[in-house]
Amino acid sequence: MLVLLLRHGPAGNADSGRWPNDRDRPLTSLGKKRTRRAARGIVALAPDLEAIWTSPLQRARDSAALVARAYATPPPVVVLESLAPGGDVLPEFGKRGPRRVVLLVGHEPTLGLLAGQMLARDGLALPFRKAGGCAIDFNGEPRRGAGTLEWFLPPRLLRQLAKRALEVEDE
Repeated sequence: MLVLLLRHGPAGNADSGRWPNDRDRPLTSLGKKRTRRAARGIVALAPDLEAIWTSPLQRARDSAALVARAYATPPPVVVLESLAPGGDVLPEFGKRGPRRVVLLVGHEPTLGLLAGQMLARDGLALPFRKAGGCAIDFNGEPRRGAGTLEWFLPPRLLRQLAKRALEVEDE
């Protein structure tokens, strides 16, 4: 199974006046633009995406929706509380049935710690930039320490992949 991890795109600054509940803080217009471009890079790297699992926080849900829309046939988006900050999403894999390729959209530092657990159990964390991601391959169901890092890309490189994919289509 291939598990992709994507940190949500740039969101507004925490502001209790605008968003009394920080869970409601959305992507900025620049965040939407950058995430939309990064999403096209995800499509180039994982054309067979079967599902998107996202944190319930608005900025992650916004990011997941942008990725889904980048696909000709949008994969289903499932909102999971276990992808909220501090959650543990690994048990979800056993509950959700077999998949070949799934994308998880979440937050730092939880996402970076999850990647570390997937690769080397505990103590390792990958530092995700906003709208940056990675892919971890598993022989079977994902479990702690059993993954192999396939790629780890900052948002700038995901956007460049998208640009190259569009250029190839135009040729």
